[in-house]
Amino acid sequence: MYDLTPLLQASGVPVTAEAIQELNRYWDMLVDWNGRMDLTSVPPQDMGEKHFLDSLLPLTQPGLFPEGCSLIDVGTGAGFPGLALAAARPDCRVTLLEAMQKRCQFLQAVCDELGLANVRVIQNRAEIAGRDETHRERYDRAVARAVAPLNVLCEYLLPFVQPGGLALCWKGPAAEDEWPDGAFAAQALGGELGEIMEFSCHDTRHVIVPVKKFTKTLPLYPRKNGIPAKRPLKSGKK
Repeated sequence: MYDLTPLLQASGVPVTAEAIQELNRYWDMLVDWNGRMDLTSVPPQDMGEKHFLDSLLPLTQPGLFPEGCSLIDVGTGAGFPGLALAAARPDCRVTLLEAMQKRCQFLQAVCDELGLANVRVIQNRAEIAGRDETHRERYDRAVARAVAPLNVLCEYLLPFVQPGGLALCWKGPAAEDEWPDGAFAAQALGGELGEIMEFSCHDTRHVIVPVKKFTKTLPLYPRKNGIPAKRPLKSGKK
C-alpha cells in the first residue's frame, strides 16, 4: 500500500489521519484500475506528488475552500483535484464532471469503496452541463486541472460559478503566456483573473490561477460542444 502521510505532513496540508487512509486506498485503486484502463500516464511511485499533493496543496491557503462549500471539478479524469479534495474535506459538497463513461465507473467505484457521501459523479460535457439549470451558477467553486488553456478554462468553468464565487485553474508555467487571452475570456464571462497563486514543494512549482466571478454569465456561454476549444475567446475577438 502507498502512504501519503510523510508527503502531506511535510507539506503542511491540513488533513486528518482518517482522510489520509482514504486517500491511500484511492491511490491503491488508481494503480489497480490503471492496469486495465487508461486513467493516467504517471508511474505509481510518482502519483503521490504529481496527483495527490498537487491537488491538495491549495488546502494550505486558509479560506480558499470555505467550510461547507459546493465544488464542481470539470473534466476530472481520474478524480484530480476534485475527488482528492472530497476525501480531504468531507464537509465540502463535490460534483465530479467527466465525459468518459469508463472514468466515471472508476470514480464511482472509489466513492463507493471509501464511502464518500459528499460526492456525486456526473457523466456529461462541460458545454452541456454548463447550460443545465441544475448546475449553472450553482457552485461556490469550479476547478479544473491540466484540462485546457486559460481562456478555454474560463468558458468551461465560469458558467458553473455563482456570482461571488471562484473558478480555480491548476496551471503550469504557461499561465503567464496565457494571461492576456485568459483575462479577455474571464471578463466576457462575468469574471476577472486574480493574482497567480504559487505553491512550492520539493523544488516543484505548483500554480493556480483564481478567477473571481462578479456577474452572471451571458446566456451565450458556454458555446456548443467543441466550440470553446476550437474557437477560443481571444483578445480583440468576440
